[in-house]
Amino acid sequence: MTISVNPLDTLNLPPDAGWHARLHHTMGNALIITRREVRDSFRDWRIIAPIVILTFLFPFLAQFVAGRFAEFVAGYGAEVVGERTIPFLLMIVGFFPISISLVIALETFVGEKERRSLEPLLSTPLSNTELYIGKTLAAMIPPLLSSLGGMAVYLISLVAGEVAWRPQPALVVQIVMLTIVQALVMVTGAVVVSSQTTSTRAANLLASFIVIPMTLLIQVESIVMFLAPDTDSPRGITALWAIIVGMVVAVILLLRLGNSIFNREELLGRTIDQLNLRSVLRNIWRMTRAVDNRGTPARNLREWYGGVFGAVKALGPAIWITAGVFVVAFVAGWAIGQAPEWQLNLPKDASMNQAATMLGRYTSIPTSTGTLLFIVWQNGRILLAALVLAIFTFGIAAVILTPTVYAVIGYLFSQVYIAGYNPTFLYAGLLTHGVIEIPVIVLAAAASFRLGAIITRPPKGMTVGQGWTLAVGQTVRIALGIVIPGLLLAAFIEAFITPRVVVAVLSGGGG
Repeated sequence: MTISVNPLDTLNLPPDAGWHARLHHTMGNALIITRREVRDSFRDWRIIAPIVILTFLFPFLAQFVAGRFAEFVAGYGAEVVGERTIPFLLMIVGFFPISISLVIALETFVGEKERRSLEPLLSTPLSNTELYIGKTLAAMIPPLLSSLGGMAVYLISLVAGEVAWRPQPALVVQIVMLTIVQALVMVTGAVVVSSQTTSTRAANLLASFIVIPMTLLIQVESIVMFLAPDTDSPRGITALWAIIVGMVVAVILLLRLGNSIFNREELLGRTIDQLNLRSVLRNIWRMTRAVDNRGTPARNLREWYGGVFGAVKALGPAIWITAGVFVVAFVAGWAIGQAPEWQLNLPKDASMNQAATMLGRYTSIPTSTGTLLFIVWQNGRILLAALVLAIFTFGIAAVILTPTVYAVIGYLFSQVYIAGYNPTFLYAGLLTHGVIEIPVIVLAAAASFRLGAIITRPPKGMTVGQGWTLAVGQTVRIALGIVIPGLLLAAFIEAFITPRVVVAVLSGGGG
């Protein structure tokens, strides 16, 4: 039985309608807003003029720069630099028109509120989700059309012009996909900002939290295009595929966040942005001392540690996800080490006893407290950086930054096995202190991951602010009760015991 769905007529949608009918109904209503917004945007010459310039004039400028730069570096025998500059400029041609999307997206809600045209829009029978999706699509379509048009003009001029560039099709597909997902990330982030601020000026100031990360990402992508060993691969650059997947995840999280915190009543009623820092800190301190989610304070250390273990239990799937990422990182490091071009070619006849003698000179020297603190600082600053970045990346940074070390460990293990050494000394060097350090680091990364991701799905019955405050308190509990003591104990073992164990293993014939 086919269900006929009429936009804005919710009575025609039966309660038992399938997901396809509900999706069709939601998108039909959302597109009503999209058509209205796009039509208004194309009537504004202040938007049309930059779009036309960036679509038809900027590509020719980029093509001129590419040709002159290729000739310049060719004079120094560095043709490869000029060749790899061309796809980078193609990405830049696509990125610049997207910058217009910030202007449109930041105006979606707060701009209409200042123009006093928001009340009629919010009084429509559209749901929050339909309204939010419609506004998001409207902010993305004009600049994205300009971006794709500019890239097409630039690509045609390169292929048919004096440069005569013949790129790998997969690389062109990657650059187009990067442009689309970057537009989605910027628009979804800007719409979130627009729905939560009370003035266009405040929205423009907060837009720096979108522009700066995207600028840094562009720099990372440029480095990848210049230095990646698989630049000419017919399957595209592997690192760029990873970036595309990561940004798709970010788009999903931003959409979920924006839709979950969007509230038309609050949007109309809020007239000034307020931040009561003292109240926020007081609530975080209360949740840090608490033994449950209600903020009940602990009466003694035993009860407080009960709250610590309760916070660990509340991490739930975050622990398993983080542990899985660590395992994947180790396996990935091992796999990279198996590739011939990445192998270290260690000597096959190395003497482990000689290595033990050299290490023994250092282990005979008393290890100072400074060494212990240095080890703690090395681990602690990585976890602290992961925590801070996780707050601004929905937790993604926590499961990218911390497992990197274990990818290196997997790589080193593979080199030892390839060289034919007995890996016992590696097990001794890693597991002596790692039995404590590894679980502690996984736990800290999981807490950071949950802290960043909780705003996309607050606990039931809590607002985003309440859920985030709860997560901060639980994270501090875990840090004070388990992570910091665990790092100190692991550092003590690593500084005073692990070197001696490794020397003993090597002396015992580990070669």
